[in-house]
Amino acid sequence: MPGAIVHTDGLQSYRAFAKHGYDHRRRPQGSAKPGEQLLPRTHRAISNLKAWLDGTHRGVGDKHLQVYLDEYVFRHNRRLTPMAAFQTLLGLSSTQPAHDL
Repeated sequence: MPGAIVHTDGLQSYRAFAKHGYDHRRRPQGSAKPGEQLLPRTHRAISNLKAWLDGTHRGVGDKHLQVYLDEYVFRHNRRLTPMAAFQTLLGLSSTQPAHDL
């Protein structure tokens, strides 16, 4: 709603808020004192997502954005158990009947 206060980090693309009638208050994360950062974990998660998209996929279009976000969330949720995929594969292979060659 125009007139609302919008707090953002220092990203230049957020300047459009002021053009649309919002009270835009920039708060660059690098200049904030410890304990005064605005949503530091959210900022880190989004920064990691952007770095992963740019580094792994070299950019993403709107059409497939949801698929890339799903992959990122899948990998993020399993980051502390790197052997989970291998263990799942072993479990699946041990439940399948052996076939004669």
